[in-house]
Amino acid sequence: MVQRRDKHNYYLDIAESVIERGTCLRRNYGSIIVNNDEIISTGYTGAPRGRKNCTDLGFCRREQLQIPRGQRYELCRSVHSEANAIISAPRRDMIGATLYLAGRDCKTGELVPDASSCAMCKRMIINAGIAKVVVRNTRDEYTVIDVQRDWIDNDDSLGDMMGY
Repeated sequence: MVQRRDKHNYYLDIAESVIERGTCLRRNYGSIIVNNDEIISTGYTGAPRGRKNCTDLGFCRREQLQIPRGQRYELCRSVHSEANAIISAPRRDMIGATLYLAGRDCKTGELVPDASSCAMCKRMIINAGIAKVVVRNTRDEYTVIDVQRDWIDNDDSLGDMMGY
Protein backbone atom coordinates (compact mmCIF):
# COMPACT_ATOMS: atom_id res chain seq x y z
CA MET A 1 0.00 0.00 0.00
CA VAL A 2 1.32 3.44 -0.94
CA GLN A 3 1.83 5.72 2.04
CA ARG A 4 0.30 9.13 1.55
CA ARG A 5 2.37 12.25 2.27
CA ASP A 6 1.18 14.10 5.38
CA LYS A 7 -0.40 17.51 4.78
CA HIS A 8 2.35 19.64 6.32
CA ASN A 9 4.99 18.03 4.13
CA TYR A 10 2.68 18.19 1.11
CA TYR A 11 2.38 21.96 1.48
CA LEU A 12 6.08 22.31 2.32
CA ASP A 13 6.87 20.44 -0.89
CA ILE A 14 4.85 23.05 -2.78
CA ALA A 15 6.61 25.89 -0.91
CA GLU A 16 9.91 24.29 -1.88
CA SER A 17 8.82 24.33 -5.54
CA VAL A 18 8.06 28.04 -5.23
CA ILE A 19 11.73 28.60 -4.32
CA GLU A 20 12.62 27.92 -7.96
CA ARG A 21 11.27 31.39 -8.89
CA GLY A 22 13.57 33.13 -6.37
CA THR A 23 16.24 35.53 -7.60
CA CYS A 24 18.49 35.92 -4.55
CA LEU A 25 22.12 34.82 -4.86
CA ARG A 26 22.46 33.84 -1.17
CA ARG A 27 19.29 32.11 0.02
CA ASN A 28 15.94 31.70 -1.65
CA TYR A 29 12.70 31.05 0.19
CA GLY A 30 9.29 29.93 -0.89
CA SER A 31 6.11 30.60 1.07
CA ILE A 32 2.53 29.54 0.63
CA ILE A 33 -0.47 30.58 2.67
CA VAL A 34 -3.10 27.91 3.20
CA ASN A 35 -6.52 28.23 4.80
CA ASN A 36 -9.09 25.42 5.02
CA ASP A 37 -6.91 23.21 2.79
CA GLU A 38 -6.92 25.83 0.04
CA ILE A 39 -3.79 27.61 -1.18
CA ILE A 40 -4.51 31.32 -0.87
CA SER A 41 -1.22 32.68 -2.27
CA THR A 42 2.44 32.00 -2.88
CA GLY A 43 5.54 34.13 -2.58
CA TYR A 44 9.24 33.85 -3.33
CA THR A 45 12.32 35.97 -2.67
CA GLY A 46 12.87 38.61 -5.36
CA ALA A 47 13.29 42.29 -6.13
CA PRO A 48 10.22 44.53 -6.29
CA ARG A 49 8.37 44.51 -9.61
CA GLY A 50 10.24 46.39 -12.32
CA ARG A 51 13.55 46.46 -10.46
CA LYS A 52 16.54 44.35 -11.40
CA ASN A 53 17.06 41.16 -9.42
CA CYS A 54 20.41 40.16 -7.94
CA THR A 55 20.52 37.34 -10.50
CA ASP A 56 20.26 40.02 -13.24
CA LEU A 57 22.97 42.17 -11.66
CA GLY A 58 25.25 39.23 -10.87
CA PHE A 59 25.99 40.29 -7.31
CA CYS A 60 24.48 40.56 -3.84
CA ARG A 61 25.10 43.84 -2.03
CA ARG A 62 24.85 42.21 1.41
CA GLU A 63 27.35 39.54 0.38
CA GLN A 64 29.74 42.19 -1.00
CA LEU A 65 29.57 43.97 2.35
CA GLN A 66 30.02 40.64 4.21
CA ILE A 67 26.84 41.17 6.22
CA PRO A 68 25.97 38.05 8.27
CA ARG A 69 22.68 36.25 7.85
CA GLY A 70 19.85 37.87 9.78
CA GLN A 71 21.28 41.40 9.77
CA ARG A 72 20.81 44.62 7.79
CA TYR A 73 17.96 43.47 5.57
CA GLU A 74 17.32 47.08 4.60
CA LEU A 75 20.34 46.73 2.29
CA CYS A 76 18.81 43.74 0.49
CA ARG A 77 17.19 44.25 -2.94
CA SER A 78 14.67 41.48 -2.35
CA VAL A 79 11.19 41.35 -0.91
CA HIS A 80 11.00 38.29 1.34
CA SER A 81 8.84 35.34 0.34
CA GLU A 82 6.52 35.74 3.34
CA ALA A 83 5.91 39.40 2.46
CA ASN A 84 5.24 38.56 -1.20
CA ALA A 85 2.72 35.86 -0.18
CA ILE A 86 0.97 38.29 2.19
CA ILE A 87 0.87 41.06 -0.43
CA SER A 88 -0.84 38.67 -2.84
CA ALA A 89 -3.58 37.50 -0.46
CA PRO A 90 -6.78 39.12 0.81
CA ARG A 91 -6.63 39.60 4.59
CA ARG A 92 -9.97 37.89 5.11
CA ASP A 93 -8.45 34.70 3.66
CA MET A 94 -5.34 34.91 5.85
CA ILE A 95 -7.13 35.11 9.21
CA GLY A 96 -6.48 31.79 10.95
CA ALA A 97 -4.36 30.53 8.03
CA THR A 98 -1.03 28.70 8.01
CA LEU A 99 2.05 29.99 6.23
CA TYR A 100 4.44 27.28 4.99
CA LEU A 101 8.09 28.33 4.59
CA ALA A 102 11.03 26.55 2.98
CA GLY A 103 14.49 27.94 2.26
CA ARG A 104 17.45 26.83 0.18
CA ASP A 105 21.08 27.96 0.28
CA CYS A 106 22.04 29.03 -3.25
CA LYS A 107 25.66 27.92 -3.04
CA THR A 108 25.09 24.43 -1.62
CA GLY A 109 21.55 23.75 -2.85
CA GLU A 110 20.77 22.44 0.64
CA LEU A 111 17.69 23.33 2.66
CA VAL A 112 18.24 26.06 5.23
CA PRO A 113 17.93 23.94 8.40
CA ASP A 114 17.08 26.75 10.83
CA ALA A 115 15.03 29.02 8.59
CA SER A 116 13.12 31.72 10.40
CA SER A 117 11.13 34.77 9.46
CA CYS A 118 12.91 38.07 10.03
CA ALA A 119 11.51 40.59 12.53
CA MET A 120 9.70 42.55 9.80
CA CYS A 121 8.10 39.44 8.28
CA LYS A 122 7.02 38.31 11.76
CA ARG A 123 5.20 41.62 12.20
CA MET A 124 3.48 41.25 8.82
CA ILE A 125 2.47 37.65 9.61
CA ILE A 126 0.99 38.79 12.93
CA ASN A 127 -0.94 41.68 11.35
CA ALA A 128 -2.19 39.48 8.50
CA GLY A 129 -3.93 37.27 11.09
CA ILE A 130 -1.95 34.14 10.18
CA ALA A 131 -2.22 31.62 13.03
CA LYS A 132 0.66 29.21 12.33
CA VAL A 133 3.94 29.11 10.48
CA VAL A 134 5.36 25.73 9.46
CA VAL A 135 9.06 25.79 8.61
CA ARG A 136 10.79 22.99 6.71
CA ASN A 137 13.94 21.70 8.44
CA THR A 138 14.63 18.56 6.38
CA ARG A 139 12.77 16.69 3.65
CA ASP A 140 10.41 15.20 6.26
CA GLU A 141 10.90 17.29 9.42
CA TYR A 142 9.45 20.68 10.21
CA THR A 143 8.80 23.11 13.04
CA VAL A 144 5.32 24.43 13.79
CA ILE A 145 5.19 27.96 15.21
CA ASP A 146 2.04 29.09 16.99
CA VAL A 147 2.02 32.80 16.14
CA GLN A 148 -0.09 33.81 19.16
CA ARG A 149 1.98 31.88 21.70
CA ASP A 150 5.45 32.22 20.19
CA TRP A 151 5.45 35.68 18.59
CA ILE A 152 2.73 37.63 20.40
CA ASP A 153 2.45 36.33 23.97
CA ASN A 154 6.22 35.77 24.14
CA ASP A 155 7.08 38.99 22.30
CA ASP A 156 10.72 38.84 21.32
CA SER A 157 10.80 42.04 19.26
CA LEU A 158 13.42 43.80 21.39
CA GLY A 159 15.70 40.78 21.03
CA ASP A 160 15.20 40.85 17.25
CA MET A 161 16.12 44.51 17.02
CA MET A 162 19.12 44.31 19.33
CA GLY A 163 20.66 41.20 17.78
CA TYR A 164 20.16 38.90 20.77
